[in-house]
Amino acid sequence: MTERVVLAYSGGLDTSVAIGWIAEETGAEVIAVAVDVGQGGEDLDVIRKRALACGAVEAEVADAKDEFAEEYCLPAIKANALYMDRYPLVSALSRPTIVKHLVAAAQKHGATTVAHGCTGKGNDQVRFEAGIVALAPDLKCIAPVRDYAMTRDKAIAFCEAKGLPIATTKKSPYSIDQNVFGRAVETGFLEDIWNAPIEDVYEYTQNPAEPREPDEVIITFKEGVPVAIDGKPVTVLQAIQQLNERAGAQGIGRIDMVEDRLVGIKSREVYEAPGAIALITAHQELENVTVERELARYKRQVEQRWGELVYDGQWFSPLKRALDGFIAEANQHVNGDIRMTLHGGRAVVTGRRSESSLYDFNLATYDTGDTFDQAAAKGFIDIYSLSAKIAAKRDLV
Repeated sequence: MTERVVLAYSGGLDTSVAIGWIAEETGAEVIAVAVDVGQGGEDLDVIRKRALACGAVEAEVADAKDEFAEEYCLPAIKANALYMDRYPLVSALSRPTIVKHLVAAAQKHGATTVAHGCTGKGNDQVRFEAGIVALAPDLKCIAPVRDYAMTRDKAIAFCEAKGLPIATTKKSPYSIDQNVFGRAVETGFLEDIWNAPIEDVYEYTQNPAEPREPDEVIITFKEGVPVAIDGKPVTVLQAIQQLNERAGAQGIGRIDMVEDRLVGIKSREVYEAPGAIALITAHQELENVTVERELARYKRQVEQRWGELVYDGQWFSPLKRALDGFIAEANQHVNGDIRMTLHGGRAVVTGRRSESSLYDFNLATYDTGDTFDQAAAKGFIDIYSLSAKIAAKRDLV
C-alpha cells in the first residue's frame, strides 16, 4: 500500500508545488487539507479543486471560522493573552486549529506523515509539529521548504515544468499571515529595525492620524465571553469581526515590535489586531471591576505563562490545559458592560457596569454616605508594617 502524506494546504504557489514535490521526494500520495480561519482570499471550493489539479489524490476544506473564534480566540481573550505584553498571539492561535484538522484527516485517510510549508527559522514549524505529536504521537512530520530545500526559485521552475495551474507572479515583498483575529507582516524592508512601517503594510486598519469622528461601543460579557455589541447579541466570531471593522476604521491594533522567537532569534514583526485589542482591553477592565484582588494578582502571572505556552506551540500541553481550568474559574463572575471610545488608534474605556461588581460606591466615596471605617486604618498599618519596623530597629543599630 502506498504511503500517504497529509499536507497543510493554502492554495498558494509554495504549497501547490509541494504536492508534486513531496510525491517525487517520498513516493507518497498527497492529501491536501485547507482550513479557513478567517484569512479571506479565495473560495474554499476553488482551493480544493486546485489541490486536485496539482496532483493531490484527495483534497479537503474546512470552514473553521466559528471553531477558531470560540475554541481558540475566546480562551485568549479570557486570558488577556499578550505575548511580551503586546502581541495577541494571532498566528500562534490559528496553528493548533489547523493541526486538529490535519490530524483528523491523517487518521481518516490512513496517512503516516503530515507536511507543512514552514521554514526552519520560524515559530510555526514548532507549533505544527509539537501539536501534531501531542495529538497523534505516531505521526511523522516533514517540511519541504526546510527538509528538501524547496526554495521559491525552485518552486517556480517546478511549477512551470509541470504546467501546474498556479500563478507564478512576483512575490510580495512581505511575508504575511492573517486570520480573523489579526494579521502578521514581516520580512522585506521591515528587517531593518530602524525602518518605520509604511501605510501599504496595513490592511486591517486605517491610518490613526487621519481625522475622523470617534466611535462609541458597548461590549457585553457573560463569564468572560463577549455576548453582545451595543445590546445586540453576537457570537464570538461576530464580536471579533464587528470590532475588526469598527476598531480597524479608527486605526486601533497596530503593533510594531521586536519579539523573542522560540528558535532563539529576535525578529521584527508588524501586527494588526483591531478586534483582538479592543476585546482584550474591554475584558481586562471588566475583570478589574469583578475579580477579587488576590485572584486578579495571581491571574496576571498565569496570563503571562499561558501566552508563552501558546506562543511556544504548547497549546495541547498538560500545563496549558491546567491553566485553562484556572482561567475559566477566574472568569466566572466577569459579567457586565464596558463602554469604550474608539478613536485615534486607541480603545479607551469610559464606563463600566456589572451585577457582579466588587466596586462598592459607599466604601469608595469621599463624600457623605462613606461607610469605610477610617478609624480601623491606623491599627491595620501598625500590624502591616510591624515586621519591617522590627527589622529596621535591628539594621539601624
